[in-house]
Amino acid sequence: MRPPGKSRNRNKNNGRRPNPGNVINRVFDSAGPEGKVRGTPQQIIDKYLSLAHDSQLSGDRVSAENFQQHSEHYSRLLLDAQKEIAEKANQQEQNNSLEGQSLRSSEKPSVNIELENKEKKELTIIDRETNAG
Repeated sequence: MRPPGKSRNRNKNNGRRPNPGNVINRVFDSAGPEGKVRGTPQQIIDKYLSLAHDSQLSGDRVSAENFQQHSEHYSRLLLDAQKEIAEKANQQEQNNSLEGQSLRSSEKPSVNIELENKEKKELTIIDRETNAG
C-alpha cells in the first residue's frame, strides 16, 4: 500500500506540459504531404514555399495550394513568436526606463565634511543598493 500523500505520477514535470521554449529557434518536425520536413519555422516556411513553387511549375495547383497553406501555418507561428518577443523587450525597456527615472528623481542626501584646510565641501552619498541594478 502507498503511503498517504504520495502520487503515482513520478515524472519530473508532474503532468504539466513541457515549456516549448523559444519558438523561433525551436526545431519542428512537420508531417507534410511530401513526407517530413524538419527545421526551424523559417526553414520550414522556405521549404514549403519552394515545394509550392515547384508544384505550380509542374501544373499541380492543388498541391501548390496545400504547400502554401502549410507555409502559412508556420508563418503564423513565427509571427506570433516574434510579437511575443517584441512585447517582452518593450516591457523590459519600459521597466528599465521607469527604474532610471526613479533613481534620477529621488533626492540624494548630502553631507558636509570638514577638510584639513577648513573648507567645507558638499558630497553626495550614493546608496549602493539602488545602483546595484
